Amino acid sequence: MTARSNAKPHGQVRMSQTVTTFGPGSLLDLPDYSVLVGGLDHWHKGEEVHESRLLEKLKVLLDLAELRLYTPPPDPEDPTAPRVGIRVWQFPEWFITQDVEQGGSFPPTRTRRLVPRAALTRGKFIDEDRKKRPVVPVRFVRACRRGHIGDIDWYLFVHGGPNTCKRPLWIDEKGTSGDLAEVWVRCGCGATRPMSEAAGMSTTEGKALGKCDGHRPWLGPFAKESCGEPNRLLVRTASNAYFPQVMSVISLPARDEAVKQAVDHVWEFFLQYVQTIDELKEERSRKPPVKEALEGFSDDEVFVEITSRREGGTPELLKPVKQAEMETLAASEEEIGTDQPDGDFYARSLPRANWDAPWMQSVERVVLVHRLREVMALAGFTRFEAASPDVDGELEMGVRRAALARETSWVPAIENRGEGIFLHFENDAIQEWLERPAVKERGELLMLGFDRWKEDHQGSRREFPGLPYLMLHSLSHLLITAVALECGYPASSIRERVYAGDAGFGILLYTGSPDAEGTLGGLVEVGRRIHHHMKSALEWAALCSNDPVCAQHSPQNTHEGRYLHGAACHGCLLIAETSCEQHNDFLDRALVVPTVATVGAEFFPGTW
Repeated sequence: MTARSNAKPHGQVRMSQTVTTFGPGSLLDLPDYSVLVGGLDHWHKGEEVHESRLLEKLKVLLDLAELRLYTPPPDPEDPTAPRVGIRVWQFPEWFITQDVEQGGSFPPTRTRRLVPRAALTRGKFIDEDRKKRPVVPVRFVRACRRGHIGDIDWYLFVHGGPNTCKRPLWIDEKGTSGDLAEVWVRCGCGATRPMSEAAGMSTTEGKALGKCDGHRPWLGPFAKESCGEPNRLLVRTASNAYFPQVMSVISLPARDEAVKQAVDHVWEFFLQYVQTIDELKEERSRKPPVKEALEGFSDDEVFVEITSRREGGTPELLKPVKQAEMETLAASEEEIGTDQPDGDFYARSLPRANWDAPWMQSVERVVLVHRLREVMALAGFTRFEAASPDVDGELEMGVRRAALARETSWVPAIENRGEGIFLHFENDAIQEWLERPAVKERGELLMLGFDRWKEDHQGSRREFPGLPYLMLHSLSHLLITAVALECGYPASSIRERVYAGDAGFGILLYTGSPDAEGTLGGLVEVGRRIHHHMKSALEWAALCSNDPVCAQHSPQNTHEGRYLHGAACHGCLLIAETSCEQHNDFLDRALVVPTVATVGAEFFPGTW
């Protein structure tokens, strides 16, 4: 396997994509190659990112005593500067010819030669007639649920077991639909086999491709580990080829926030080596950068911050992610944080008189978040099935995530700056709604669907998030669609954080990006008329363009297979997965408003 690491880069992606889409182990099509993104051992580091809450969470999750956060390597603006970046490994190593040989049957069979990389000459295949044929990487590879990946042993597959035959191989497409049952692998000896068997459609899943050998090519040579999981067919461009496990937190203001920021500026090169308060005094007196950064702060309070960092997490840092955020957002203060141009968090409570309406009676507080900072870090990845954060924003412990490096000492992280709207719902209103018989009946129906989903996902640790979460999650999707019409941001760039835990109930709609596009002021402006957008969202939810089919959907219906949906479809609730924290699962508008099939389970009565 060859690494592409010459001075001239072979392609570029945005820094944020290396955390959310193209992290270690992901498959990427470059202009001239198909590659596998290398592990962190093959990355250059960017700048260090400081976020105590996120760092402590990741240490516990990954069971590491020491860990740091760094941005992915930026592209240098100076063309003469040394090239830094990310090494990628060419993958897969089997190719098919681009020119097609037409067979005589009807519909005609399209035949392409299947060749290994070792048979190529300067990127092309020279056949027996000395004709040069352009090739492209084959789209089929093998992988397992633990993230291991590798080339299919095509000779083993087509012959149904170990065989010494090494005659030429072809892929025959016998139909027009592209269905795997119409794609056949053929050997020159006459052996044939449909790709549908590799997908487990005709045989026991995994039997056709054998057991996984633990291959981890993104970590470099000799990086195998023991596995034994059944191999599964993977289309390398499919959406289930890579699911990053990303943990994100909103940077919250603290009493000593100013001290933290001052220490951040000189931590890496100066203060991380300070052991005593006398050494701190010496650093301040002898080194101008330290003296300038710590101006206005006493030695005692600075040393407390240094000691806190060195000793690790505190109970405050180890609170569930969303609990800490909810406690801050639901605080009684009219103003949270400080209004500074480069600040991390600033929010103001909107007076009730500005948004009071009959359909807003269950809302306790509306907060306009003028400025926020979100830090996202990549903890690992999975294939075939995503592992979403739970209701508290925590990644599941014990999930068989694939490693980002041979020995992890740092993980990639990015900072997003943005704005948002927060709606705090009354706890009593939620509890009163939960006690209604119709709501309990609807909950039992949704639970049947979840139980049916669990039967198909035996190894999953996912838990049912509860009816308050489903209701608020569905309302969040409706609000994203409603506010996107006026806020100036596309709906796909607005994200959600749904709070339905011990700290209270709420919805935060926010946008953020590494540049200035996340702070244009559009969300804050529409937040001043949130009652108008709430009314529009509720009106649209009452009738879907796919009703009555959508409203009558039963979660446990095995024919549809949408076990985590109630009354939800692409016509009403489903949005871009970049916006949804649950990958468009756990949705039901019947919990929000009355529908043509369900009345009585709604949180908002028909008073709008």
